[in-house]
Amino acid sequence: MKYFGTDGFRGEANVDLTVGHAYKVGRFLGWYYGREHKARIVIGKDTRRSSYMFEDALSAGLTASGADVYLLHVTPTPSVSYVVRTEQFDCGIMISASHNPFYDNGLKVIDGEGHKLAAEIEEKIETYIDSPEDTLPLATGEKIGCTVDYSIGRHRYIGYLMSLATRSFKNIKVGLDCANGSSYSVAKGVFDALGAKTYAIGMEPDGININEACGSTHIENLQKFVKEKGLDIGFAYDGDADRCLAIDDTGEVIDGDAILYLCGCYFKEKGELNNNTIVTTIMSNLGLYKALDKKGIAYEKTAVGDKYVNANMMEHGHSLGGEQSGHIIFSKYAVTGDGVLTSLMLMEVMLEKKQKLSELRKDLKIYPQILKNVKVKDKPAARSDEDVQAAVKEVEKALGEDGRILLRESGTEPVIRVMVEAGTEEICNEYVCRVIEVLKKKGHAVE
Repeated sequence: MKYFGTDGFRGEANVDLTVGHAYKVGRFLGWYYGREHKARIVIGKDTRRSSYMFEDALSAGLTASGADVYLLHVTPTPSVSYVVRTEQFDCGIMISASHNPFYDNGLKVIDGEGHKLAAEIEEKIETYIDSPEDTLPLATGEKIGCTVDYSIGRHRYIGYLMSLATRSFKNIKVGLDCANGSSYSVAKGVFDALGAKTYAIGMEPDGININEACGSTHIENLQKFVKEKGLDIGFAYDGDADRCLAIDDTGEVIDGDAILYLCGCYFKEKGELNNNTIVTTIMSNLGLYKALDKKGIAYEKTAVGDKYVNANMMEHGHSLGGEQSGHIIFSKYAVTGDGVLTSLMLMEVMLEKKQKLSELRKDLKIYPQILKNVKVKDKPAARSDEDVQAAVKEVEKALGEDGRILLRESGTEPVIRVMVEAGTEEICNEYVCRVIEVLKKKGHAVE
């Protein structure tokens, strides 16, 4: 598609994604969901400066088409999914570019079930955006929509999160890095209310410091904070709080794979791991699969992207899935990745097992992994080249069961990603470079 990718319509604000685009997205959605009744659409946003501009543009388009707009203001992406699903909205829109820098932004459209919008509707929006004439009717008179302050929706979401905690967090020292993003309005309040001694950073958004040297994309910031303060555990969120990474009591990173392992083992013990299966993506670490094999837990592998994880979970009824990056889906409680929910689930594991995360994860050995991007002229041609494939097979044979190689096309950039996992970083680097050399030798790489 031209505008919509795996995670909505994203690009640099007023360059790739303009107020005109946002207005037309609003116009289309207001008309599409309002054909048989007055549409009700809820909007959330993150803290980047352009989010306010896009909120106004979307609202103008929606109300011009006759829809009523409910504003959650600054709030995590999963809260929009929750509110849409539980309060019978026709759809929701989250204004965010997630972990991207402040000058980017995006529009994530969420359907009435709380899931990402179907591709066929996104295609219709794109057709309308590129149409030289505005063929949609404008609402007139009493049919024009209105905007409503809907902060209560975010408060209900906060209440829901608090209701999921099985026990008090009293005397647990918890560190939070809210990335100067959406979670600053939610996370600390939840942990404080549950009794934790909460220490939070990344709590001073100014419109341009979202994700800047903080949050899950700069996990070293929280690592240092947890060590300096002597905390029991730390959680880092991304800009829109739909992903979470953790730091254990020793200062080690608990990434998405480790979270899947910890929660998967715990759910299996409780009899809550549906189909005894965890859904992962092809980027999950080989160490995770070896650890799950030892625990007798099955797994599925999907393409990269939480929407593919979610689709697999829905189709087969699995209860746990996610990505290495920290998008974790707990289908009993949500239909999308939720960073704060993920941190609450890890707290439950730690408290119920009466063990520190460093002890609970000791059987999980993560393999060194090196991933390099190669800019290419033609992604399919580069990946399918016979000599490139032969090089990949040679590496697979050399690694055997002690590692793996993955060659895949980026979904958003003109690059081929070459990833190797093995016993040491030196081995990883050697084999990654070997395949890249073939790509260059065959003339696929762009300098």
